[in-house]
Amino acid sequence: MLNGTNIKVWKEVVEIVPGCMDLNLALRTERPISTPETSNEVKIKKWDWSNRMCLMIMKRSIPEAFRGSISKGQSIKKFLEEIEQYFVKNEKAEMSNLLAKLISMKYKGKGNIREYIMEMSNLASKLKSLKLELGEDLLVHLVLISLPAHFGQFKVSYNTQKDKWSLNELISHCVQEEERLQRDRTESAHLTSTSQNKKRKKTKGTTEGTSQQKKQK
Repeated sequence: MLNGTNIKVWKEVVEIVPGCMDLNLALRTERPISTPETSNEVKIKKWDWSNRMCLMIMKRSIPEAFRGSISKGQSIKKFLEEIEQYFVKNEKAEMSNLLAKLISMKYKGKGNIREYIMEMSNLASKLKSLKLELGEDLLVHLVLISLPAHFGQFKVSYNTQKDKWSLNELISHCVQEEERLQRDRTESAHLTSTSQNKKRKKTKGTTEGTSQQKKQK
């Protein structure tokens, strides 16, 4: 259902549905014109039917308050233009929101780092569609800045080398680093557990020895 925040996604969906049903003629072409030299009655009927069906489909996915604005003779293209005028966002405001979200993102280490970086890349792509393009080098640095403290050695390693990474290379290296950190944490936890068990056994043995000595006395 169309609302104040999903105009772009809504338009994509309502254009795909008639296409899948082979009903999108009115979306792809202008209404044929019949002239004395050429009779386009069949083409006109087919176009009018396509236009009518597209309007019916879209009418079901817009707020009821806007359904009355659809006239029987209105073209689907004209209707889409009017809907966009009602719902299109201020591009400057949208750009500011996307940029603020991208800059403020922080990886908390609880999810998949690949998905996290792709989410940042997706925000950058949305900004590009609004004519604000962020270079790949800048995006790589934004990702590195957003990584938590335990990636410190990893970030220092990148900053001290001459070569620059592409976004795909960064993703690959980050995945490897996260796996390494997880292995280190697992090994550290195992060593700690083993050490504590040894201490408990030693303490238990000492206590039992002392107890036996007291009994002998």
